[in-house]
Amino acid sequence: MHLALLLGRPLVLEGEPGVGKTELAGALADVLGRELVRLQCYEGLDAGQALYEWDYPKQLLRIRSAEAAGEEAGDLYGDAFLLERPLLHALRAGDRAVLLIDEIDRADSEFEAFLLEFLSDFQITIPERGSVRAARPPMVVVTSNRTRELHDALKRRCMYHWIPFPEPEREREIIRAQAPGVDEAAAAALVEAVVAVRTLRLIKRPGTAETIDWARGAAALVDEGRPWPEALRRSLGLLLKEQEDIAAATEHVEALRAEGAR
Repeated sequence: MHLALLLGRPLVLEGEPGVGKTELAGALADVLGRELVRLQCYEGLDAGQALYEWDYPKQLLRIRSAEAAGEEAGDLYGDAFLLERPLLHALRAGDRAVLLIDEIDRADSEFEAFLLEFLSDFQITIPERGSVRAARPPMVVVTSNRTRELHDALKRRCMYHWIPFPEPEREREIIRAQAPGVDEAAAAALVEAVVAVRTLRLIKRPGTAETIDWARGAAALVDEGRPWPEALRRSLGLLLKEQEDIAAATEHVEALRAEGAR
């Protein structure tokens, strides 16, 4: 992040879901005291939805009001009728913003190609208004869960960093920070269980975000008087999101218990 800021380069973050890519962009905005501008990508996202749109109902209302009053409608393409979308908003904010382009791998490759020009020049053209260019570009963070490969052309314009699952000690620190109701011993046991679960053949391995949710859920059940093992079992749906994965984890735990009994 430091080098990306020094060089003024966008930063591509890849890693499995839940390892903290989006959280990193938010933390960066907080540390720098900048506005976080987020563009959530999805299939079918196009340039208009990401850049700007005109408020056609408002323009039409202005025209009808002017006609009723026998006046000129005036400038229908001023700021009063312009709906900023994340990319235009980030350009106008410039270095007062961190632009998060989240989960770019969910968008179509055509939208990714459109971003190449945007990331190269930090400029867009509004036909009715002319060009808008950032004198001092925003910090840009692009995240991907790697559900598909990103184009080399996009990566060439950016710095690249892979975020792995954290080491156990680091994950315990995260739990202590994000789930303060979990004591040291419980955090260690929970992380040990998560590390073991990630070694199983799962549809979706849990990320750090799921670990935090599991810790908070189990702690809430313990506060109600349930023993810790039962609390972990009952809140397993916060860690794993597929029934097949829950069954595999439960089977693994039962096998460990049987082995321990022998």
